[in-house]
Amino acid sequence: MSAQIWPPISHEQLLKEEEDSLAAELEWLLEDLQAALASLKSGLEECLALLNVQEPGTTLALSTLRSETVKGFVTRDISLRLSSLAPPRGQASYPLRISSPLPLPQLSALLNLLNQALDIIDISTWTGDPRNGSFISGQLRLLAETIDESKAVMKGGEDVVGGKWWEDDFAGDETIFTPPLPPTLSTHLTLTPTSLLLTIRTLTPSPSPSTPNPSSTPTGSSSSATITGLSLRTRLTQILAPMPAPTHDEADRLFVYRGQDVRVREKVRVESQDPSLMAVGAKLSAVGHAVEGWRVKLGIVMGEEMDGVWVE
Repeated sequence: MSAQIWPPISHEQLLKEEEDSLAAELEWLLEDLQAALASLKSGLEECLALLNVQEPGTTLALSTLRSETVKGFVTRDISLRLSSLAPPRGQASYPLRISSPLPLPQLSALLNLLNQALDIIDISTWTGDPRNGSFISGQLRLLAETIDESKAVMKGGEDVVGGKWWEDDFAGDETIFTPPLPPTLSTHLTLTPTSLLLTIRTLTPSPSPSTPNPSSTPTGSSSSATITGLSLRTRLTQILAPMPAPTHDEADRLFVYRGQDVRVREKVRVESQDPSLMAVGAKLSAVGHAVEGWRVKLGIVMGEEMDGVWVE
């Protein structure tokens, strides 16, 4: 089945009519897109509002399943019961209290990307030419990449900002936790698309070619305390405590933590579901789908190649 124009027109005039029709359709699409950009901006602003600090904040329960290895609330207090971490005398668990703001580089990176996305929308609406199809197409591509990067940051992992626990900037800061973290303990708080993830690691020093073996240090020398940074009670606990062989995924890895070569002796992960993060993840996915939809529409009208696929 085919469609014909009556009365017939020349091929050159037909091409001109097609170009005029596509130009009119593109103009209509760009005008309609401006209203959609306002909706996308509103969605991103809601994400920022959910992530920004609001007093008194949200109290999230924190406890490992079927045990009390880690128990507490994300707001301030955490109690640890680990076989490889001796509690203070007279206490059944090792208490940790957050006494000053705890920086989360992953959250800072996510907020920065969301602000970049808002800037892209503002430029598309006010600064640039909203009737220029090529300009708007480039802005939508940049907006899609920024949103994809935001979702990747939310997923976490060692490849994102703040994902490497052994590089935590606050590891040596004695003002954040009360009492200060011992050198054999690492607390790493990260984000996932639905929750806050707290990973507790107890560490043991591991001699390396660049670090003298503490067992070879002569008796009475102060090098042992300098290398390990551990008290006599902690070292005796590590030696005498009946600990099974590590079975976690980092058992065979060597890390440099606070200037020391260490191995992870015990590792505990606990997630605390956060309604705000769930909402942010859902909103980001919706905004991302909407942007991709508009990119496809523009690509069809403009005959552009998108992500290696020619759209006609």
